[in-house]
Amino acid sequence: MSESADRPTPPEGLPPRVTEALSDCSPGELRKAIVHAQELLHYHGEAELPVEAEDHEDILRVTEHEGYTEVVKEFRCADGCDECPHGPYLYHVTEEPQPDGSHKVHWSFMGTVQKGE
Repeated sequence: MSESADRPTPPEGLPPRVTEALSDCSPGELRKAIVHAQELLHYHGEAELPVEAEDHEDILRVTEHEGYTEVVKEFRCADGCDECPHGPYLYHVTEEPQPDGSHKVHWSFMGTVQKGE
């Protein structure tokens, strides 16, 4: 188990009782909690945002906030680029309702972040 100073900060708005319960879980129990939370989101008609790395990128951090997901990622371009990877870059990801009732994932570029932030 990691040092308590390395423990992740819970997202805004998460009730303390949930934070405490999750803090006491083993990795296996946490995986099951994730699955159950995703099932509950689908039950409530909410789909998870597709925040997955493409072949040419590395996601460094994903932080859930009220109304958006904060994503920090780096990009790699073609072989031979001496400046790779590029970034890291900060994005705010939201799910936007469409006129036909569907939802579209929207990535808003917020800017470059310092490594280690």
